[in-house]
Amino acid sequence: MKRVDGRANDELRPASISLGYQAFAEGSALIELGRTRVLCAVSVEEKVPRFLKGEGIGWVTAEYAMLPRSTLTRTPRGISPERIAGRNQEIQRLIGRSLRAVTDLVALGERTLTVDCDVLQADGGTRTAAITGGYVALFVALHNLKKQGTLASVPLNGVVAATSVGIMGREELLDLCYEEDYRAAVDFNVVMTDKGEFVELQGTAEGAPFSKETIDALLALAEKGIKQLFKIQKAALAELD
Repeated sequence: MKRVDGRANDELRPASISLGYQAFAEGSALIELGRTRVLCAVSVEEKVPRFLKGEGIGWVTAEYAMLPRSTLTRTPRGISPERIAGRNQEIQRLIGRSLRAVTDLVALGERTLTVDCDVLQADGGTRTAAITGGYVALFVALHNLKKQGTLASVPLNGVVAATSVGIMGREELLDLCYEEDYRAAVDFNVVMTDKGEFVELQGTAEGAPFSKETIDALLALAEKGIKQLFKIQKAALAELD
């Protein structure tokens, strides 16, 4: 089976990460993965949520949204927290969990870093792109806090990235674009650290159930793609002074 964009089954879409996309954010990065583009920007506040006050630890959280014309038809803007779509809530919680998994919240101190992930253009894999790009933006923000003398070191104890995998027909595919994701019989979102540990697995059968052997094969394929994403993250961060 030939993929819609001509890629090999185990091939990522063309990927790049650009630093400093927003001048006023403490850290920012634009990740491009095929036709999917997500802008990740970090804001730092010298306070923590109420449930953490006085605990001596910090917090990393995320917000996620899609611009109205990031998709083929217009998506209405969310105009109040009460109207945030359930999908957006689920994704931003996933992004936050993924980034906290590699953050030393004690070393961060009582401050909050909010990672805003805005989808400029969507062609599948927006949540995994947001995690991969969000990590880079978070690193930049923490690097800048260290340069300013606010932090003694960059309080990260690992790298995190994410990708999607799935089955279409009988083919196992890495990094699904929208058309593939829409038609997939099985699809997974996989979040991993550079230690080879899993942060989160989201897997669904759209029709017939799948076997443990299928899971193992898809996770191995995801790991191959995520290792490539680690290299792209590292190359982007090499630009920091």
